Amino acid sequence: MTTLTPVETSGAPHARIPRRGRRAVVGAIVLLAALAAAVVLSLAIGANPLSPEAVWTTLRGAGTTEMDYIVLELRIPRTVTGIVAGAALGVAGALIQAFTRNPLADPGILGVNAGAALAVALGVSLLGLRDVSQFVWFAFFGALIVTVAVYLIGSAGRGSADPLRLTLAGVALGAVLSGITTGISLSDPEAFDSMRSWNAGTLLGRGFDIIIPVLPFVAVGVALAVLLGPGLNAIGLGEDVARAQGANVAGIRVGVIIAVTLLTGAATALAGPISFIGLMVPHVIRWTFGVDQRVILPLSAVLAPVILLLADVLGRVIIAPAEVPVGIVAAFVGAPVLIALARRRQVSAL
Repeated sequence: MTTLTPVETSGAPHARIPRRGRRAVVGAIVLLAALAAAVVLSLAIGANPLSPEAVWTTLRGAGTTEMDYIVLELRIPRTVTGIVAGAALGVAGALIQAFTRNPLADPGILGVNAGAALAVALGVSLLGLRDVSQFVWFAFFGALIVTVAVYLIGSAGRGSADPLRLTLAGVALGAVLSGITTGISLSDPEAFDSMRSWNAGTLLGRGFDIIIPVLPFVAVGVALAVLLGPGLNAIGLGEDVARAQGANVAGIRVGVIIAVTLLTGAATALAGPISFIGLMVPHVIRWTFGVDQRVILPLSAVLAPVILLLADVLGRVIIAPAEVPVGIVAAFVGAPVLIALARRRQVSAL
């Protein structure tokens, strides 16, 4: 009878799990520190730059009237908007990539943002909506319709949903919906003045009267995504294997659609249709921490706000005193990542 030596047992899978867990914990601490630094920069940098000491003085209630207005009325709501919208976009992108097993999937590429934007445009055109707080329900509805439509088109015919077909369906549907949205906008320019900055993607001018109604949807979506993590790991091995392991594939599909709808609808309603964040962030997490969705989903919720806040800060200073909308800056940041992804010999595994 053969006995295993210590050398032979040292490479067993269970011996590597604690090391991966420690790596994820260290990564979470580093990302939280980066998020704290991004928050400080977001509060300090702008048309009226403030030192960190001045920001702290204002937060303690000892600032001047001008500093109170800049920090408390303008930059804190803007920063919170970036955190909420960024977390929603990062987790939604990770969910869609895991669900479709497509590394190029994100809410923008799959047309979900375009569906939310079209629903908002219809609300502005047909119902006379003018306030961003009124956009949220239309964005949710549009995100839901397009998510379901892309999945149904991509899974039509024999077999289950194919990642390539899902991507093609999303790109095609998104292009059509974006064209319709543009046509509606051009038909009544005055009505869409209030929507112009929102359509470019912006964190500016979002008060807590808009953030608070959206926050519960993001919280529920993130919590649901974390609960779906183990099931998505099983689906990553193939639906037949997932069923053999006892995973409820149909329930996971429904859960993903609900979570993506809540997260994408909330983020789009809050900050406009921002692309590339949901595509870029999950790849960075996978490259660094591996393919375990239980790690990817929560860490994406931390890294995405860091990137979105830094993009917003860059947009404030790049052509100061004017500003570049964060959606445009995010596209400039995300495009090189997409090019690098396309040039890799092996795209990060799902």
